[in-house]
Amino acid sequence: MTKADFVAKIAENGGISKSAADASLKAFIASLQDVLASEGKLVLPGFGTFSVEERAARQGRNPQTGEAIAIPASKSVKFKAGAKLREAVK
Repeated sequence: MTKADFVAKIAENGGISKSAADASLKAFIASLQDVLASEGKLVLPGFGTFSVEERAARQGRNPQTGEAIAIPASKSVKFKAGAKLREAVK
C-alpha cells in the first residue's frame, strides 16, 4: 500500500476529504517525531508503543574487503504492537 492509498483509506474511514486526511497524517507524523525527540516514548493504548532505543558503538566488517570498521553509537525507533492490533492482524 502506498501513502496515497493509505490517505484514501483514512479519508474513506473518517468521512473526510483526501486533503484533510493527508494533512492529518502529516500532523500525526510530525507530532510523533516531536514526542520521540523530546520524551523518547509514545504509548497509544490498543495500538502500540513507539520508543527510542540506544544502540551501542560496535565493530563491524566491510563485506567486500573484510576490513574492520567502527560503527558509532546511534538511536533507533522501535515499535511494539499492542494487544488489540496484534489480535486484529491475526
